[in-house]
Amino acid sequence: MSKKQSIWTKPAVMIPAAVFCCVLWGSATPAIKIAYELFRIPASDTASRLVLAGARFQIAGVMIIALGSLLKRKFLFPKKESWGKIAVLAAFQTVFQYYFFFTALANTTGVRGSVINASGNFLAILFAAYLFRMEKMTARKWFGCIAGFLGIIVLLGGVRAILAGGEVTLAGEGSMLMAGVFFALSGCCIKLFSKEEDPVVLSGYQFFLGGIVLFLIGILMGGRLVFYTPSCVLNLIYMGFISAGAYTLWGILLKYNPVSSVSILGFLNPIMGVLLSAVFLGENQEAFSFRGLIALILVSLGIIAINMQGKEEK
Repeated sequence: MSKKQSIWTKPAVMIPAAVFCCVLWGSATPAIKIAYELFRIPASDTASRLVLAGARFQIAGVMIIALGSLLKRKFLFPKKESWGKIAVLAAFQTVFQYYFFFTALANTTGVRGSVINASGNFLAILFAAYLFRMEKMTARKWFGCIAGFLGIIVLLGGVRAILAGGEVTLAGEGSMLMAGVFFALSGCCIKLFSKEEDPVVLSGYQFFLGGIVLFLIGILMGGRLVFYTPSCVLNLIYMGFISAGAYTLWGILLKYNPVSSVSILGFLNPIMGVLLSAVFLGENQEAFSFRGLIALILVSLGIIAINMQGKEEK
């Protein structure tokens, strides 16, 4: 099926699907921070955080593989030559990205995490243009990147505050920035690999493989996962669904649409993350502060700017 023939290229399908992905991703930040409370995992317990992350992504992988197999009426299994690509995605998209993501959310607020994580959108454009040669860099995209990073700097209190290291830490804000780096790398890899591979197969097996790696590392480090209440089970299943639903849909959308036309809706990611953190984590003061709102506006404006299709790209 060609891109022109695919239903995923229709705006009436592509836009709601992309928005749904953003809502799911936005809920990930509060869901993970709530999980730390439910499973009673302190900020210092890195091993148990890895076990939690590994369990989440194994569940996500099983969900994707099961649903994809059901829809296609056959069990989905990668081709022999596909395992190398799956391993690359598992490393970038799951192991490295979520090692830093889970570490960051144990050491910073949900609002800060949501805004800083948006850096992946700007890094993805820079990587796509200069590392993977998939995008043409323009003045407008440079403006978007500058606006986005400026928003993050504003949220962190300015350059002086960042250099002083008062409220900014490597374990918190620094780790979330690294998560953005691997998000950007994985997004470019998905675009490349899905030209010849089924994005559902890629997503399902990379999550499952990456989940196993994270889980085993956490166990070997002495981590554990104790289900104190039924809410722990529900939380873990929901976190698995976040990844299963969002990344599978996003991968499909990237397969059938230009990166820019899909990613322009990514401005909803930080907005949803901030709003849901305010609602579920009680971070209203930071979320709706003047500095927080200016940062969110700049980041959202930056995402929109870098993904708008200009005349030079038509």
